[in-house]
Amino acid sequence: MTPGDNGASTPEDDDPFGYLYADGQARGAQPPSGSGGYGYPNAVSRVRPVGERTYGGQQQAPQAQYGGQTIPQQQPGGYGQPPSAAYQAPETFPGGAPTTRQAPPNPGRGRGPNTKGLLIGAIAVVAAVVIGISVAMMNGNGDDNKASSDVSTSPTQSASASPSASSTSSASATGDIAPVDAKTLRLDGGASLASDVKGATAEGGIYVTNLNQTGAGVTWTVNGIPSDGTYTVFAHYSAIKDQSMTLTINGKAFGSKMGLKNFTHQDDPTKAWTTTYSWPTLTKGTNTISLSCESGDSCDVLLDQMWVKQGQVTK
Repeated sequence: MTPGDNGASTPEDDDPFGYLYADGQARGAQPPSGSGGYGYPNAVSRVRPVGERTYGGQQQAPQAQYGGQTIPQQQPGGYGQPPSAAYQAPETFPGGAPTTRQAPPNPGRGRGPNTKGLLIGAIAVVAAVVIGISVAMMNGNGDDNKASSDVSTSPTQSASASPSASSTSSASATGDIAPVDAKTLRLDGGASLASDVKGATAEGGIYVTNLNQTGAGVTWTVNGIPSDGTYTVFAHYSAIKDQSMTLTINGKAFGSKMGLKNFTHQDDPTKAWTTTYSWPTLTKGTNTISLSCESGDSCDVLLDQMWVKQGQVTK
């Protein structure tokens, strides 16, 4: 096949580039002019509105495919004139576009989360917690202060100065018992309490007197002795002459008499207060200790305290 211009039989066969070939030029083809034609004699002008083509003097409206149907395109009218009646909106055809635009759901009506309200709520919660902690601390301090103020600095007073029917004390884990006062001891055989002679270390200066008669004495019950063994029984007393009394442990007299001598060598009973001791054997658990004036004893003493320590000690 030889390149060349075979001539135009229909407008579609019109070669716009015929002027480039010798045979086209021989037939009078000219390069395009400003009017838009291609220079062939009687050539069809191809300058036309987009989508518009005329065949045999009849203008056909452009068409388009929409939703599987052929839809005539709207023809432009004059300025200010309505469009051609041939045009129909896509919404009017089956399967066409929706007629209304649906807005996306927005529960907040276009507003974001209420951050201001959340911030205020958080601040309120924090404030409540801080206030609660402060109140708890204040109440705790108040209770501590109240407990401290309730502690009395004055010595405790005995409920009664009269002799009790019996005296019971408990030993510590080491077997030691702190001094017990005369008014907590059981008084036997006419012994009584007094406080005329000063210098007693017992509470209120109270001591046991009237021991200088047969059968008079005191009894002390001790609980919680940790084990069998030797213990030291102490007695605090005042005597202006050497005395001796019977020490009884669990109903049995222990060895020789318990000496209550005037170790101070004072003639004034207020200045003759001193301490003596003995080393009896005690059994585990409860023990009864008595100091009494028996036949042949010398018992002119004033007794105000007794205590126990484990082992053989002197003080």
